[in-house]
Amino acid sequence: MSSLKRIAHLDMDAFYASVELLRYPDLRGEAVVIGGRSADAPTTLPSGERRYARLGDYTGRGVVTTSTYEARAFGVFSAMGLMKAAELAPHAYLLPSDFDAYRHYSALFKAAVATVSDRIENRGIDEIYIDLSHLPEDSATLAQRLKDKVWEATGLTCSIGITPNKLLSKIASELNKPNGYTILSIEDVPTRIWPLAVNKINGVGPKAHLKLQELDIHTIGELAATPPALLQQHFGLSYAQWLSRVAQGQDDRDLDLSPEPKSISRETTFERNLHVRQDKQKLSAVFKRLCQQLEADLRRKKVRAQTIGIKVRFHDFSTVTRDRSMEVPVLEAADIHAAAGQCLRRVPFDKPALRLFGVKASNLVPEDEARRLDEAPQQLSLVGWEDEQDSF
Repeated sequence: MSSLKRIAHLDMDAFYASVELLRYPDLRGEAVVIGGRSADAPTTLPSGERRYARLGDYTGRGVVTTSTYEARAFGVFSAMGLMKAAELAPHAYLLPSDFDAYRHYSALFKAAVATVSDRIENRGIDEIYIDLSHLPEDSATLAQRLKDKVWEATGLTCSIGITPNKLLSKIASELNKPNGYTILSIEDVPTRIWPLAVNKINGVGPKAHLKLQELDIHTIGELAATPPALLQQHFGLSYAQWLSRVAQGQDDRDLDLSPEPKSISRETTFERNLHVRQDKQKLSAVFKRLCQQLEADLRRKKVRAQTIGIKVRFHDFSTVTRDRSMEVPVLEAADIHAAAGQCLRRVPFDKPALRLFGVKASNLVPEDEARRLDEAPQQLSLVGWEDEQDSF
């Protein structure tokens, strides 16, 4: 048995879209965008033929949840406005999101991985880190075994990176997507990692990337060769030291093997039922207050949220929940509000009288890890408090 640390990063391939293609296999190989409304669900004709909504016919302010690799070839990516995506790929098929199905398949693939190694750090609905250090098999055998287990349990493919640490494994899992694996050692950093763009480092967001480009630092290798004093001059001591370390492939973080992070939520039950239109001003004020309270809770627990959700209970006690996972974990009340507002747009308000409203943060990321993403702006198309027209 090897004494070297072996950490795998397993990332499901185009996860939400791939789950949908299990239900609609006739769309395989097509440009497909996930993020439409329930009205965009496929219809089945008496002949058995399915009819799908097209992205070019969409009107509204929704955003892309994810897209197939064929749609990404046209420049359509998650968090892009659907109207903008329609300009790029009007012929793409549009499907509504089904987060219950995504959570189901997430649980299935994680349970399958646990049969190989139960030393798992959950990173979200579609990605995990796995400690393989204690297992006797070689890394290539383990990578294929993990992929086979995931396929058998879900019918879905994944991509895997196996390296000595989390930083390199995250990068490596992207190198042979989709449905591939990459195995690297520290000795491979100069040849496999240094030629990559500097923003391939998880934690170098758009703002930091732009500043590095202004310094004529475009690759990870160029970052590795940059004097630490120059980086400190432009980024501050802590972030500069981190940049210097990660450019050399160094990362001493241990896996967090605690159970999947619990959620934090704030909700309120109204003294009287509130009407979506007639009480819009009061509902808007409650919405903002809950987001501010949730920000305070996250700061107190020193975490940020990768997923934001909402809960709406109507006067007849029927309850609707919606959530949205994001590229960048959020902390600020304005970011929480904007993400929750996007969830709110997916709620059918055919029953306008509300009894309860809540906002929820889940898939929590420790602050010390999320802090590196401070250089990156929230990657959703966020709007300010006063610009949110389609929420309460």
